[in-house]
Amino acid sequence: MKRLKDSPMREILATFLFTLACTTLSAQAPPSIADAPASHTYSDPLGFSYAIPTDWQVVDSKPTLPETREKATLSPSSQNEKKGAACSQLGLTARHGDPGSVIVQVALPFDCFGRHLTQDDLPGFGAGAQEGIKHNFVFGDPRVATYTLGTHHLWAERAQGTPGGQPDKHYTIEISCALLGKAAVCWMTMAADAPSLAVFENGAVTLEDDSPAPLVPAGTFKQ
Repeated sequence: MKRLKDSPMREILATFLFTLACTTLSAQAPPSIADAPASHTYSDPLGFSYAIPTDWQVVDSKPTLPETREKATLSPSSQNEKKGAACSQLGLTARHGDPGSVIVQVALPFDCFGRHLTQDDLPGFGAGAQEGIKHNFVFGDPRVATYTLGTHHLWAERAQGTPGGQPDKHYTIEISCALLGKAAVCWMTMAADAPSLAVFENGAVTLEDDSPAPLVPAGTFKQ
């Protein structure tokens, strides 16, 4: 596979995540709710799993996927962006509370995309979310961190956001991205309160053969 280097594609998956999160939150009601399982553990054959508490509603967002792809690529600047949007796979989407908080996860399989991201690509790959947020939110206080879970390096960003025209609503927006052997994967939350943010960060993630661990360990953003 060719190496991805200095490509606008670095932004597409994070922008896709943010668009999906906004679509889920802005809906009058979740498009449809899956039957509640004994536990919300999403496992993916690309080599990862992620678990959240059972009081979060798992949302079937497949009906909104075509709209999400369209919004994420309204002005694609390259064929890489178009292909990235087409290859991106929607995983877990979950919602909780009122005002609502949301957790979404998207993966980019390298076999579909035709290129393999490297650790040098990871910061720019995740950072594209910031530009998407600015279109919809008053955005401030961004903090970036890198950390390790087992044998994997992760990149994360946390920021505060207020929806345009809704100054009474405040969210913590956090994204965490990792590179696996078969795919790049990102998780994002738009958390309306501290407990929802804690659910996102403490969700047990398993990356390939590593042991389960909190997605974002305590102290990651301390400087």
